[in-house]
Amino acid sequence: MTWIVGVDVGGTFTDFCALNEDTAESLNFKTPSTPEHPAQAIVAGLKTLCRELGIEPGKVARLDHGTTVATNALIQRHGARVALITTKGFRDLLEIGRQIRPHMYDLNKDAPAPLVPRELRFEVSERVLADGRVRKKLDDAELTSVVDAIAQSGVEGCAVCLLFSFLNPDHERRIAAYLRRALPNLHVSVSSEVQPEFREYERLSTTTLNAYLQPLMSRYLSELSDSVSRLASGIAIGVSQSAGGLMSIERARDMPVRTALSGPAAGVTGAIAVARRANRPNLITFDMGGTSTDVCLIRNFAFETAFQRSVADFPIRLPMVDIETIGAGGGSIAWFDRDGLLKVGPVSAGADPGPASYGKGGTQPTVTDANLLLGRLSDSGLIGGRMPLSAGAARRAFEPVAARLGFSPERTAHGVLSIAVSNMVRALRSVSVEKGHDPRNFVLVAFGGAGPLHASDVARSLGIRELLIPPAPGILCAQGLVVSELREEFVSTLVTPLDGSSRRAIDKQLGSLLAQTRTWFDREGAPLKNRHLSVQLEMRFKGQNFELPVKLDVREDFVPEIPEDGPLKQRFLERHQKTYGYADETGQVEIVNYRVSAFARFKRLASLPEGGRRSSAPRAVPERLVYFDFQSPLMTPVYWRPDIAYGREIVGPAIVEQLDSTTLIFPGDCAKVDDAGNIMIEIRK
Repeated sequence: MTWIVGVDVGGTFTDFCALNEDTAESLNFKTPSTPEHPAQAIVAGLKTLCRELGIEPGKVARLDHGTTVATNALIQRHGARVALITTKGFRDLLEIGRQIRPHMYDLNKDAPAPLVPRELRFEVSERVLADGRVRKKLDDAELTSVVDAIAQSGVEGCAVCLLFSFLNPDHERRIAAYLRRALPNLHVSVSSEVQPEFREYERLSTTTLNAYLQPLMSRYLSELSDSVSRLASGIAIGVSQSAGGLMSIERARDMPVRTALSGPAAGVTGAIAVARRANRPNLITFDMGGTSTDVCLIRNFAFETAFQRSVADFPIRLPMVDIETIGAGGGSIAWFDRDGLLKVGPVSAGADPGPASYGKGGTQPTVTDANLLLGRLSDSGLIGGRMPLSAGAARRAFEPVAARLGFSPERTAHGVLSIAVSNMVRALRSVSVEKGHDPRNFVLVAFGGAGPLHASDVARSLGIRELLIPPAPGILCAQGLVVSELREEFVSTLVTPLDGSSRRAIDKQLGSLLAQTRTWFDREGAPLKNRHLSVQLEMRFKGQNFELPVKLDVREDFVPEIPEDGPLKQRFLERHQKTYGYADETGQVEIVNYRVSAFARFKRLASLPEGGRRSSAPRAVPERLVYFDFQSPLMTPVYWRPDIAYGREIVGPAIVEQLDSTTLIFPGDCAKVDDAGNIMIEIRK
């Protein structure tokens, strides 16, 4: 019997899900995070999980990991000191960027300072033309001088990004080989390996970010790998990436920029698995944790992929799950701005000291304190009572704010929750209404430790009538990791007009990518039956700035079915019509990027544990007063979720508590546990 363990490190808690590969038994565990040393919480939690749940460490085959290390490094700007080598005349491109203001109406707001200071940006006199031909060869003597200067600078990493290297990477490869030979301890990041696509600035930015993160992530992953190996040898480690799916720990060391949205992407994967069991193909995910909230729109059990995002105001050109993230979580602090208005977040109390009610030294009022003050959270504590909460400390934190507003602490707490909900509603509107989707046609899937506590308020603001609360909402990101597959992206750029003679160019480009894909499958040891491909061509009208993906069918022998130019153009026109509402049938169409996504599936879908009875009525634990508005509390029954039998209904007001989360059911709403163990809430008022 072997186990796969998914571990998701959040700002407040580190979550574990253990899946037995033979029996599909699933076990969950939760422990406080250690933000300064996240690997400590992982290893300590893994030891406790094995001890308390009776799992032999030697029976753990894989540890799949969602991490925020790269994200936090970018936000806090505590990555490595790095250098940059680029084509002569272009070292200031990193600072010039696209000349787009970061905030349209704030004339004093500037773009973030470049991660590489000007004195550490070095130029080489080489030039590759837009068709890949070499106009000026790389000068070895000049390269030697540049490498000597980098050696003297004391940097930990170096990014290499030359003009048009995505078409002809020879010069970049020569520079990288020289650096690795002369400076073996230097981390080298090469644009033709990190992001071999056109768009010079985005490629440069992505490569620089990768170099900036490499030393930090390499140390962290090495520490994690060594600690896990001491616990039990032979445990393979997979790392969640921003596009969904996993990559090997070796690949994560080389490409840490791919982990910028690691944890949230795993949550989306877990939400889709839950939605399939509930037969709800169209949903909006609502993942609220201790420091942030992540939302994503899903249609027909599939998420949209964004190929360009900004993380901490730095542009990244890589495939990512199209997630919107805001700084709103249980630890979000309530504060007064200079205009005298009350704000909530994005600053968070985090795990240490945490909200005031944690009793660890925090004194500022937070969303968690507000929920405790209103009776929505129990003062018996979190994680099944292992983490007690102090209602008195929460009240003391809110009293100064209440006095300034002239309200009672309870009304102030309700106002704080209303502000937090408004912030989260804006995020949901950005992935739905602002993209032409009516949120009323979607189910809201609430997870994360705080998601089920605020889902009803959020749904009411958007007119959503149905909520889905998974069996283990606070562990869903970790569950998403154990049902994720290994994934790798292969891409190349070649502008190919659809003029009746494109077939040869298409065959050549895709042939090269498919050869790389086969090599990757073989290296990962993926069985033939578990290999899957997704092939798409990114196309546009000639003269457009941005492309639309057109997916190709792939046969069972992994050969893509390539239509003739006419049918291929028609597919693009249909996609353009669907996206923008129009399509010019006489316009000239061209392919820009060729992209192949490879998936290696090793695990079957996790079977979520039942944990409930099928005959008796739900058993309520002692009632308590709960504020559903700021006026008067209602005496509300409280249920322990594992006691609720499948098929049973609960009409609100009610609270459902469990190890990893708390679900709030408003007066008049109807909650029912379906056959998969989900709580389906119908909003009736």
